[in-house]
Amino acid sequence: METSEEGGASGARRLAPGDRVVVATHNDGKLREITSLLAPFGLTLVPARQLGLPEVEETGTTFVENATLKAVAAARASGLPALADDSGIGFAALGGAPGVHSARWAALPDGSRDFTVAMALARARLGEPDDKRAWFTCCLVLAWPDGVFESFEGRVDGQWVWPPRGSCGFGYDPMFVPDGERETFGEMDAARKHAMSHRARAFGLLAARLAGSGD
Repeated sequence: METSEEGGASGARRLAPGDRVVVATHNDGKLREITSLLAPFGLTLVPARQLGLPEVEETGTTFVENATLKAVAAARASGLPALADDSGIGFAALGGAPGVHSARWAALPDGSRDFTVAMALARARLGEPDDKRAWFTCCLVLAWPDGVFESFEGRVDGQWVWPPRGSCGFGYDPMFVPDGERETFGEMDAARKHAMSHRARAFGLLAARLAGSGD
């Protein structure tokens, strides 16, 4: 976990059951997962779309930079704590690409996203490599209206498969099998995926932070 502030470091801030926290995403799949993972803490989650907050341009070169841009912007605009994530898939045969550009590979001319297109693009660029390693990374950032933020990062390793399998999850889930499993994230129910996913691992670090908010 990293704690940062413009101009210096800061101690941990408190969050209590019932506190309003903005979820700085316009991705419905991410919103569902974040809502489920934070349910035990009794926070009142407010989707960015509900507040009319615009999507922030992701100009960072790392997951933590992009998540920070989104969380800090939402916190400042709303006057509330805000949580954002940036996540994506990396393929060993592509040198870790698409990484922070994972969502951009799904972009359509009308501004919407289609991850069927993204997976097909990934498959075309992968060719027929011997190395089928792949991984998902998730960075969560919890930001406050004054610019203080904390980051939490999780990763899960596995292999890519083709053709994609399953209709659960979202994004590249149907073409990713985590190490030690036979099913793709797209074939797993939410509970199984949450037990091992990159987002779940990042949330595990956040959960430890929330559990110790008063320390």
